[in-house]
Amino acid sequence: MGDKVKYWLELSDYDLETAMAMQKSKRYLYVGFMCHQAIEKIFKAYYTKLLSEVPPISHSLSYFAKKGTFFELFSDEQKDFIDQIEPLNIEARYPSDKERLLKSLTYEKCEELIEKPAIFSNG
Repeated sequence: MGDKVKYWLELSDYDLETAMAMQKSKRYLYVGFMCHQAIEKIFKAYYTKLLSEVPPISHSLSYFAKKGTFFELFSDEQKDFIDQIEPLNIEARYPSDKERLLKSLTYEKCEELIEKPAIFSNG
């Protein structure tokens, strides 16, 4: 399973680098989406490591954390961030109110989103 864990972590790093590229090009809608993707892959790596099985197909961060039995290990800050970023997976792909979402995803907010996945790297 070590190779599979490494695979997920490498994809997570790639997604976070993509989020940074989107930040530089001012594509803020996709910064949130790629940060969600980075965390999703961190969770899939952790799920694989803990349970020695392939993670189920899902994009729900809370689902992975609960099914992988590591949700209760998270701090309040980590749980709050999951609540904050989870909707960006769908909203970025299919924005029902693109203008509202773009107003909420400022440069500063996106910087915060890019920094936050690190709170899961040791969790």
